[in-house]
Amino acid sequence: MTPQEYVEEVLALVESIPAGRVMSYGAVADALADRSGRNSPRQVGRIMALHGGGVPWHRVCSGGGRLPPGHEARAKALLLAEGVPMRGDRVLMATAGWMPPTR
Repeated sequence: MTPQEYVEEVLALVESIPAGRVMSYGAVADALADRSGRNSPRQVGRIMALHGGGVPWHRVCSGGGRLPPGHEARAKALLLAEGVPMRGDRVLMATAGWMPPTR
């Protein structure tokens, strides 16, 4: 898989996250690792920072529920509007976390 194809796979997966649910950067990387050979939460974060404006970027956060750096207030507002459970400024990952069905 080329780097551009991986970017497209990441963005397609993020688009598939249902409203009211979230994935961590690591979960996105893990879900795509089998097909791409890549498994880097940092790479997913970079892709989201550079290319994620057209997808529901606010549905991707850290494994501990921290919101996207520099966009915390906007992400929190969008997630709360979708009914995502939060404690303070963190997503309750055990409740809101989502993984795509295995293919």
